[in-house]
Amino acid sequence: MDDKPMDDNKEKQSVNFIETIINEELSEGKNDGRIHTRFPPEPNGYLHIGHAKSILLNYGISQEYKGKFNLRFDDTNPTKEEQEYVDSILEDVKWLGADWEDRLFFASDYFDQLYEWAEKIIMNGKAYVDDQPAEKISEQRGTPSKPGTESPFRNRIPEENLDLFRRMKAGEFPNGAKVLRAKVDMTSPNMHMRDPVMYRILHAHHHRTGDKWCLYPMYDWAHGESDYLEGITHSICTLEFEVHRPLYDWFVDQIQEAEYRPRQIEFARLNLSYTVMSKRKLLELVKEGYVNGWDDPRMPTISGLRRRGYTPESLKIFAEKVGVAKRNNVIDVALLEHSVREDLNKKASRVMAVLDPLKVIITNYPENETEILRAENNPEDPDAGYRDLPFSNEVYIERSDFMTDPPKKYFRLAPGREVRLKNAYIIKCEDYKTDEVTGEIVEVYCTYDPESKSGGAGSQRKVKGTLHWVSAQHAIDAEVRQFDRLFKNEDPENVEAGQDYKANLNPDSLTIMKACKVEPGLRDVNPGDKFQFQRMGYFCVDTDSTPEMPVFNRTVPLRDPWSKMSSKK
Repeated sequence: MDDKPMDDNKEKQSVNFIETIINEELSEGKNDGRIHTRFPPEPNGYLHIGHAKSILLNYGISQEYKGKFNLRFDDTNPTKEEQEYVDSILEDVKWLGADWEDRLFFASDYFDQLYEWAEKIIMNGKAYVDDQPAEKISEQRGTPSKPGTESPFRNRIPEENLDLFRRMKAGEFPNGAKVLRAKVDMTSPNMHMRDPVMYRILHAHHHRTGDKWCLYPMYDWAHGESDYLEGITHSICTLEFEVHRPLYDWFVDQIQEAEYRPRQIEFARLNLSYTVMSKRKLLELVKEGYVNGWDDPRMPTISGLRRRGYTPESLKIFAEKVGVAKRNNVIDVALLEHSVREDLNKKASRVMAVLDPLKVIITNYPENETEILRAENNPEDPDAGYRDLPFSNEVYIERSDFMTDPPKKYFRLAPGREVRLKNAYIIKCEDYKTDEVTGEIVEVYCTYDPESKSGGAGSQRKVKGTLHWVSAQHAIDAEVRQFDRLFKNEDPENVEAGQDYKANLNPDSLTIMKACKVEPGLRDVNPGDKFQFQRMGYFCVDTDSTPEMPVFNRTVPLRDPWSKMSSKK
């Protein structure tokens, strides 16, 4: 069979090692030229950005080769699984644009078939029931440099094993009393091949099968067999499963009934600086109240990134920049932020928002007059158009944009200095007023140049500073939530002896600003709407937002250190 033709863009790009393997198999006619991938999450927590990379890779491969893609939940541990997690995963995968069509499956769909195959393996002398406690079994497995010790129950006859296994299924024994183990090789240098457990007794209610089962398959047994049942051709997973691959293949050997065979391929998992990716640790942060739920915008979960204002397109850009590697490494989180800027720069409307307001009174502008100015929505989008922006004699600017005694190279507003108000006029500071008790600046008094209107005949006059602003008369109140790194250390798990990763939590990771002022056009925003607050960064409307008090999350600031670093390479 000839190699599958790729599109024109693909021929111009480098091919990653997974695509090289697939191309070779297609040329050999393996699996009749079919390509079928899957994403198999465990419903025991919310997905994070590492899962996003895996989803995009598996789905992308299926699309590139005009194949199929399945979503399958590995729901084999009812003590840790919840319907909430199933629902969140469905939402996340759909949001990323990975379309499983009508191929939504659960490992629990196959419990009857898996059990039937287990009986077959028992009767073939390849599995046995072990009565020993988990601690004893673990001890007998040995170490990587020392072979394991065979269980005293390893040589039970198949008929006795089958009888015990059926009684385990019937609920005759308590949790932990017995397990079913595969009879492989207790001397194997691969610890996973030393008679691994296939089934354990769990008297627990399952979110889909209810109380039908008290005997649940282990991941290594259920995973490859589920792939086989679904016709998966490539089980693409992260590098920590590389040592599981011989067992994956051994189990498929026991049940294979046709020439078709799935193949496991491993790639490097995503590791981000300043980020914890362990689902167990993310759950701990949620349960112990260090964050405000799984969708807290500081979390690396897909739902957290979505709430913060990240887009599916930005995660695809990021995944493409990271690429597919064979070795684990740590990716600078600045590359992720650069990717979202790259996407939002093209689509986010530019608006005016003042986060720390300082009132400026323009003394020579008519007090009761409102002027409607024209402002461009997005210079990167020719179809974005313009909007009306009200202007009056009192405006708010950022408090940091005014200083009474500025240093050199400070080009903002100061006594006797001029700046341009964006889309409006040039103003000059004539005086200011301070609070008698605190000494804080409370008002700044300026004059404006009527001939300097942006877009007008006199707009060519240049000044060094341009400030964003909102009309005090027309601005609406807003809450803004600014986020910093959740962890203060680039490697959060690098802690002193006796400490855990939470010692590196950043106490200043969230700042809530409740006295912000935004332009009136933001009164009717909806959760998920995205904007660029000019000179401040990209922001997204939060789910807590109301018409009375819109709430904005800062997605990323405008500053882009990754872009600067890349330009120096």
